[in-house]
Amino acid sequence: MENLTFQNPNLLYLLLVLVPLIAWYVFKHDKYQASIRLSTVKGFSKVRNSYKYYLRHLPPVLHMLGIALLIIALARPQSTDNWSNTSTEGIDIVLALDISTSMLAEDFKPNRLEAAKQDAIRFISGRPNDRIGLVIFSGESFTQCPLTTDHAVLINLINDVKPGMIEDGTAIGLGLANAVSRLRESKAISKVIILMTDGVNNQGQVPPLTAAEIAKTFGVRVYSIGVGSKGTAPYPVTDMFGRKRYQDMEVEIDEEVLSQIAQMTDGRYFRAVDNKRLEEVYYEIDKLEKSKIEVKEYSRKNEEYLPFLVLAGILLVFEVVLRNTLLRNIP
Repeated sequence: MENLTFQNPNLLYLLLVLVPLIAWYVFKHDKYQASIRLSTVKGFSKVRNSYKYYLRHLPPVLHMLGIALLIIALARPQSTDNWSNTSTEGIDIVLALDISTSMLAEDFKPNRLEAAKQDAIRFISGRPNDRIGLVIFSGESFTQCPLTTDHAVLINLINDVKPGMIEDGTAIGLGLANAVSRLRESKAISKVIILMTDGVNNQGQVPPLTAAEIAKTFGVRVYSIGVGSKGTAPYPVTDMFGRKRYQDMEVEIDEEVLSQIAQMTDGRYFRAVDNKRLEEVYYEIDKLEKSKIEVKEYSRKNEEYLPFLVLAGILLVFEVVLRNTLLRNIP
């Protein structure tokens, strides 16, 4: 019992109902006993009490215990949760995602940002043993999710990402530097950044190649991805009457810088003109050497009401059987 917790502990107060029931039985059970008036009982002095005499209180006891167990089952007993450290195979990965307004261009469906998010979620779902984090950037950069194995939380945070969360622009160097800082204290053998952008660095105080040097120093491999078709792309704009229309926007991706970043860190550069190109990045990451990492896990709660429910049923059925067979009262 000391290892159990209850989902609905307030229901345990119902056990107090047993107190008046027990008191009622103690003070009133004599009225249910048959009585015969005799002038003397000397003839019965040597007659021993039968087993029924000693078992006469058993049905009420079974009834009370059955009710008590039903109340405990209603309170939903659960096994106590425990923290545990486990060792698992995996690598540390940070997704650095450009969320500038240009990512709303619709050369990808529904647009570049949503396509990148969908592919990222599929990638995360296929790597249950990896610690993965998320850094977003545009004119500024911040960590949307630190390294974690709780991928459900990470996916929810990815779904919440949208343009306008931070100042607009494209600070590739700042986004990369922030991602590197997430991996700085990682002890994993393989440390990876997947850097996705659709533009040219035009903001931030950290040049992209300087950030690449920092990544190289910490042994971080960068896979850079230029997201966008070649030529022009349809970009949604709103006119003065609030109507949505499209204008062709020139696709400008600094492929030379992105290639240099990948080369400096022993990674690889990809030009993603569609979602299938992203799979090549993920396939490459799958081939990386994996390292053991310590994961702190929280055990799930296990429902423990069933044994109480079954035992209550057994006791109540046994009570009914006794009352109607061995301990049946004569009217």
